Amino acid sequence: MKKILFVLCKPPHSGAYWQETLDVVMTAAAFDQDISLLLLDDAVFQLKSGQNPEGFGLKATIGMIKALPLYGINPIYVETESLIARGLNQADLSEAVIAIPRADLATWQRSFDLIL
Repeated sequence: MKKILFVLCKPPHSGAYWQETLDVVMTAAAFDQDISLLLLDDAVFQLKSGQNPEGFGLKATIGMIKALPLYGINPIYVETESLIARGLNQADLSEAVIAIPRADLATWQRSFDLIL
């Protein structure tokens, strides 16, 4: 079994990016791969509580994110500095996460076989 890390950087509701990426993540997990997600930069906004993209004619992906534990993808990781730079903390998020400081990311990432 390979350990695969998906690193997401784009903001929510940026076209089909999030939905398509989550489809790939769940497909990989369905084939018994050890999958982890790391949200950096504006991607941390994806987990912000209280979003209503339907009001703008967009599809919410939070339902897909809530299904990730069913695929063995839990927890979700976020970069601490990405949260801070955007005025967020873990209490602002709709899902439980593990925050990793930027200084520790390189060491942590070495534990993965593949980073996408």
